[in-house]
Amino acid sequence: MGRKFFGTDGIRGRVGTHPITADFILKLGWAAGKVFSEQTEGRKLIVVGKDTRVSGYMFESALEAGLIAAGVDVALLGPMPTPAIAYLTRTFRAQAGIVISASHNPYYDNGIKFFGGDGFKLPDDIEESIEKYLQNPIVTEDSSKLGKAHRVDDAAGRYIEFCKGTLPTGSSLQGLKIVVDCANGATYSTAPKVFRELGAEVVELAAEPDGFNINEACGSTQPALLQNAVVAENADMGVALDGDGDRVMFVDHKGHAVDGDELIFVIAKYRHEHGGCSGVAGTLMSNLGMEVSLKELGIPFVRTKVGDRYVIEALRERKWQLGGESSGHIICSDLTTTGDGAVAALQVLHAMRETGTPLNTLKKGMKKFPQSMINVRIGEKFDLSDFPVIQDAVAAAEDELKDRGRVLLRPSGTEPLVRVMVEAEDAQLVDKLVREVADVVKSEVG
Repeated sequence: MGRKFFGTDGIRGRVGTHPITADFILKLGWAAGKVFSEQTEGRKLIVVGKDTRVSGYMFESALEAGLIAAGVDVALLGPMPTPAIAYLTRTFRAQAGIVISASHNPYYDNGIKFFGGDGFKLPDDIEESIEKYLQNPIVTEDSSKLGKAHRVDDAAGRYIEFCKGTLPTGSSLQGLKIVVDCANGATYSTAPKVFRELGAEVVELAAEPDGFNINEACGSTQPALLQNAVVAENADMGVALDGDGDRVMFVDHKGHAVDGDELIFVIAKYRHEHGGCSGVAGTLMSNLGMEVSLKELGIPFVRTKVGDRYVIEALRERKWQLGGESSGHIICSDLTTTGDGAVAALQVLHAMRETGTPLNTLKKGMKKFPQSMINVRIGEKFDLSDFPVIQDAVAAAEDELKDRGRVLLRPSGTEPLVRVMVEAEDAQLVDKLVREVADVVKSEVG
């Protein structure tokens, strides 16, 4: 059975448009409760957290009702970062964790994503089991078997202590001035405290959520606000998180943005020089410069499909500890089970403090390759094997690039588009080849 509602990162969409409606989320809570109830005997507990969107109140109540109807106890965490919910799912020995969030999307979107009891995202078979129950009418358990709900008052404190504990004992950020952009999202009450309690001077930015301003002209996807603030405050750096706190971007002391690929390189190089880095997992969109730079250091690198769940799968298969995406999803699997913006930021700051080197110097070890992408709108499902003319165009471009560049054609998972991307050391060659390949794609399927 295929999945109708679950995408690569849960279920997401516009609030009020199916399936992001109160009645569907109520039934989703019940279906999830039934599936997880079947996996264990005795006490059944699921933790539920959310970001700061106004619709979170509605969906929290709907999930709570559905889970209780299925006979499951509910621990309500309130606004908490996605990685905090993964962590607390493990520490509470819960059967699952549920996050109400649409990550970096605007406030009028929302979504639901799940973690298993181990703190990892659900495997496909569990999501398919939940979808199977969604086909059935809700059947409420007998009153004697209904679940109960309680609020966890110390959730934020538990997570803050966890983040601080990912650094070696005695680590300090004393003397650093950091601007922290919380995207008016789930990290507004945790991230500034993590850095402040480790000794840093913290300037808070976008840390006053009102239900509507999450990700609005702020956060990791829109770093201009942070860049200006770092320069104006004469800060040592800036840290930008997204709405649910699972991705991070930096700004160096000169106001230059530092993306996820560069941050992964900084962490990998430091680990390689201080005890070893077994390997790094990136995605099809990871910058070729990172791959080349890592290989020059003797650090193995592998690419996966786009999506942090695929990066995590690759890390688990290879028993590696570091991976992520250029968007700032960075997974340190020796420390936690999912992308965690605060934890990744601390790893970067630790490398800076221990080496006594500013970020703009550390990132110079990786030369970013120029990258250009053109979106070609298509009218049908795209499969490269069906278009030999396009295959020939790609092959010709790859031949011209030799081994110092790459061509990628990737159908969008959400729109009728093919993304044509070329990446190489020579920016002019990149621009020429991406236009040539895109023109062929347009003539064939546009």
